[in-house]
Amino acid sequence: MSLFLFLSQLLNGLLDGFYYLLIAIGLSLIFSLGGIVNLAHGAFFAIGAYLAIAISPYTGFFGAVILVPLIVAGLGMVTERLLFTRFYRADPLYSLLLTFGLAMVVEQSLRWAFGSAPLAYSIPDVLRGQVFLGDFIYSRYRIFLIVVAIAAVAGLWFLLNRTAFGRIVRAGIQNPDILAAMGISLRPYLSAVAGIAIGLAGLAGVLMAPIVPVHPAMGAEVLTAAFVVVVIGGLGSFWGVVLAALLVGLVKGLVIAIGLPSWSLAAIYLLMFLVLMLRPRGLMGERILRFE
Repeated sequence: MSLFLFLSQLLNGLLDGFYYLLIAIGLSLIFSLGGIVNLAHGAFFAIGAYLAIAISPYTGFFGAVILVPLIVAGLGMVTERLLFTRFYRADPLYSLLLTFGLAMVVEQSLRWAFGSAPLAYSIPDVLRGQVFLGDFIYSRYRIFLIVVAIAAVAGLWFLLNRTAFGRIVRAGIQNPDILAAMGISLRPYLSAVAGIAIGLAGLAGVLMAPIVPVHPAMGAEVLTAAFVVVVIGGLGSFWGVVLAALLVGLVKGLVIAIGLPSWSLAAIYLLMFLVLMLRPRGLMGERILRFE
């Protein structure tokens, strides 16, 4: 294998890492702040992909990149108000069962509305083709996807670390009792966080729709990898999840690059096992008090 093909496979692995990150960081936020194990997170990823197919004829691809995450975020806020809010003080097992049922409902609804057969979604003409850097060649659309994912994560970091909203959210993750003593209610922030987190999953769905088959069960397929990223990175740590996503992507890309594509998923599970053996809280996990 040539060096440039090897590097291309590593970049493809990083690409997987970036879209895992968009999903995993939302999972981590929802659980860290509200104690909800959201097994329906992948279902919103699938909704994003199907919405992109449905509205792109009217808005174009770039319009869908903007509108679909907003629509999915709105669905997330409605879901939080109607369902999640009932389970913040309950055993996490109940939220796990709730969101598992919600995921099944969404998957079957997509199957009823769009059929079971995978749908294709074309890359927009402006993003077709390759980028040539000397002898190195890489897809223009994949570079676009990586840039958008980096911009989205950077925007979330700014929101959480440089705004009053973010300071309250971080305080709620670390010690909600202090906020309660100050008379600050976390409930409106929980709704906003659910919208942001689920909106990022919708964004991942839009971005991945042109390069993966769009089918009703696609959310379940990506959810497992996203949970692996959360476990490796550690709950409560923004940079832990970022580091874990990039590490998972690199490991997956490396295993494919050395000619063992069938072992790529097994490799990331082995990575999770090794990290948990050495550091049970994950790479940068913090101790978290559940929302009360």
